[in-house]
Amino acid sequence: MDCNCCLNGTLIFVADLLRRIPLPLQFDCLSVVSYHGQAQSSSEVIFRQVGLPDVAHRHILILDDILNSGRTLAAIREKLETANPRSIRICVLLSKKKERSRQVDADYVGFEIEDEFVIGDGLDFMEQYRNLPYIGVLRRELIAQLT
Repeated sequence: MDCNCCLNGTLIFVADLLRRIPLPLQFDCLSVVSYHGQAQSSSEVIFRQVGLPDVAHRHILILDDILNSGRTLAAIREKLETANPRSIRICVLLSKKKERSRQVDADYVGFEIEDEFVIGDGLDFMEQYRNLPYIGVLRRELIAQLT
């Protein structure tokens, strides 16, 4: 099995999860951005690396911190599908209870949460708060002040 994580927010979740998977696996990171310094995902998903890992005929597990609009995970899944994997599954730490702009479902979900902006445990707001040892909600009035 190949595990592909989306940096940077997923790093802490992935480190915790991979230590608990007792199967042999290969691990790759994808550098993908969709927030661009905003409090919500933009319509543009940017892949920062040139090539994809070799995933042909392999089982792929995409790991991400949060399923929000669905744009990022849909773009990653579509890009990996071009490499002809045997299967693709998606695992997220958090899934927001909301209508998504792209149809994407996670096969494995740690927690379902309300549609709030969350920070900590790798999740950030404008590259801040990733190092908090918990996940918390960033108040809307603070978001408004900082943007």
